[in-house]
Amino acid sequence: MGDTMPCVEAMVPAPDGEIWAEDTGSGTEVVLIHGDWTDSRPTQPFSRLGDLRAVLDHFAIQNAVAVGHSGGGGTALGLAIHSPGRTRAVTLIAPGIHDYPWPDKDAYLQESVPLIAAADHDGLVSLGLRTWAPAGADPATAAMMRGAVSSWFQIGDLETQDPPGFGLLGTVRTPAVMLLGDQEYPMVTDVSRAIAARLSGTETIFVPRADHLLPLREPEIVMNAIAKVAG
Repeated sequence: MGDTMPCVEAMVPAPDGEIWAEDTGSGTEVVLIHGDWTDSRPTQPFSRLGDLRAVLDHFAIQNAVAVGHSGGGGTALGLAIHSPGRTRAVTLIAPGIHDYPWPDKDAYLQESVPLIAAADHDGLVSLGLRTWAPAGADPATAAMMRGAVSSWFQIGDLETQDPPGFGLLGTVRTPAVMLLGDQEYPMVTDVSRAIAARLSGTETIFVPRADHLLPLREPEIVMNAIAKVAG
């Protein structure tokens, strides 16, 4: 964070391929980790935490503020758990974590499973908009979700599970702040609160009139939260 500098785009070497990343700005180093409802199209086996470490290594970042949205929050937490020396602080935006015991009877899960089995892209986009964007959707949001759905089918079985996280949250001593919209999907609210309850001294900021897409709904609030823990 700091003065604006030209954006540097790079294909970052990873254990089994490459990752696109960009570097911009100066000052406190912040790594932004997107959620699952954005377009990500790997063609080689990967792990989320392994990719994050590869990006930090490539840009010679030893200690960063990890900012994660949705499933990216779980990756940020994974860094704080398994590489605490590399994590200055954590900003969690409606976070999930991969090994949280998500209930089998959850409505979104029950509706999405048959749509995925049928490779029903339109149905999954419609479900995604109803579930994650109740505050309102526009063509750009729908296009983002359509790209995400397409990437899911391309990823297939390429992802390698990260090491355990949820049960180790009590070991995290990294400063953290969490943002949660008041129109969030109920199960994500439950997951986020369960995460916050296991982290020491985490401040939770409730954002009015916001759904799961907080970085789009309230970017200034998100930026202020990042700056708060960045110091």
